[in-house]
Amino acid sequence: MPRAPRRRRTPRRPKTNRVGLQQRDYRGKPSTLCKGCGHDAISSQLIRAFFESDVRPHRVAKLSGIGCSSKTPAYFLNQSHGFNAVHGRMPSVATGAVLANRDLIAVGVSGDGDTASIGMGQFVHLVRRNLPLIYIVENNGVYGLTKGQFSATADENARLRSGEVNRLPNIDLCGMAVELGATYVARSFAGDPKQLVALLRGALAHNGTAVIDILSPCVTFNNHPGSTKSYTWGKTNEEPIQLLDFVPAVDQIEVDYEEGTTQDIQLHDGSWVRLRKLGRDYDPTDRHDAENLLLEAQESGLFLTGLIYLNTKKRTLLDTLELCDEPLALLPEHELRPRSEVLDEVFGSYR
Repeated sequence: MPRAPRRRRTPRRPKTNRVGLQQRDYRGKPSTLCKGCGHDAISSQLIRAFFESDVRPHRVAKLSGIGCSSKTPAYFLNQSHGFNAVHGRMPSVATGAVLANRDLIAVGVSGDGDTASIGMGQFVHLVRRNLPLIYIVENNGVYGLTKGQFSATADENARLRSGEVNRLPNIDLCGMAVELGATYVARSFAGDPKQLVALLRGALAHNGTAVIDILSPCVTFNNHPGSTKSYTWGKTNEEPIQLLDFVPAVDQIEVDYEEGTTQDIQLHDGSWVRLRKLGRDYDPTDRHDAENLLLEAQESGLFLTGLIYLNTKKRTLLDTLELCDEPLALLPEHELRPRSEVLDEVFGSYR
């Protein structure tokens, strides 16, 4: 008997989000980083997070300093704004951008050298001001552009491939961020995409400084036995504080879980971060608990990941300065230039 003709399969249409874009619309240029670099994994999760959060790319301003990490903004959201600043000076440029146009979603991508060494002073003041900014640290513990010397975040007694041992204590950027007043502090691992996407989506919904310290192994200089910033070490020693899901506010929230195992935290835009407890009695909204947890992890050599601290009540820099709702960049000149009598009044107040 003759065979029945095969039915042609209708090609599956790519999924679109609520603003009508596909995930490929959030991509950037091809990466020029080393093959297998943890930074590229982070770029992939940024693409996914912005796609799933229905962000229009033209609303995003990407900012960076100098270093391997600072090349990352070229690899996602090619339809957004971007500015590659001077080494360690990304926070001041980001502050100017956000103050000029408060409608922008600002994303700063930095590294452990760009933040914890030459940029430390700028990082400190950015965090204490609570500027609305997602601050991503791609942390590999070495200077990848200058042959892999130890950075300030390298753990004490960690080894380089050459056999050199780091004798200095490290700087814990999450601990510093909590102490200085950051209102969203998290740590993740480039090799844990599900957790990282949830943390990034939570940061997108947050109104304030969101610091995400991401262990991102350098495959060229710092991915070997003896390194505490390698893929193997991260996979073996990662201890999640909680399992994370992100629940968009535009969706009906339907939760299927056993009583007492989940904690939901509402963010500024009405969205929620859902935390599934892993038997650890930990409240990320308690600043003292966050500081004690990080200190305990530091002393025990634990690599804790997840949402470490969240504060939705602190005023942002925009609120503190009492800026008008209309972005300054869009105001006409006659509204930006004060009249002579207004200037006289201001000058008189200093006499």
